[in-house]
Amino acid sequence: MRSATVEIVEFSDEWAEDFAALNYEWIEKYFAVETHGREILDHPAKAVINPGGQIFMAIVSGLAAGTVALIPSGVGRLELTKMAVAPEFQGMGIAKRLMEISIAYAESNGTDIIFLESHRSLQPALALYRKFGFVETPTDPNSEYARADIRMELSLSQKGAS
Repeated sequence: MRSATVEIVEFSDEWAEDFAALNYEWIEKYFAVETHGREILDHPAKAVINPGGQIFMAIVSGLAAGTVALIPSGVGRLELTKMAVAPEFQGMGIAKRLMEISIAYAESNGTDIIFLESHRSLQPALALYRKFGFVETPTDPNSEYARADIRMELSLSQKGAS
């Protein structure tokens, strides 16, 4: 499986169940599923696509192997959320590919800031975000995620200036 081709596709309704399943699997492993997360996972078109966001799916041999969502959050801002890679597909560079396409999507849509909220226990994820230039910022006291204890941002305007 490690040598299989990874295809990144944009979300369509055929992937809705996989988008939810991939995320429910890891969230339930480490945390409790919160109301806000359930709204996104159970209604991805309404919560992500219709407001102008995007979901990318990583597909390997016809199977959903990973996913990430980008949700608009004000002018020039996107929230990167719901990133997941199925355990059997980890180690194939899927998370890296999902980050690359997410950043390219944000840049092509005039995004200034991509932000995310996570938990400090998720060290592999935090290392990936740092590798892509995300830096820690103060947490949002109004966060919709009770479990979030770290907030990170990637400034795309500074990225292009360096």
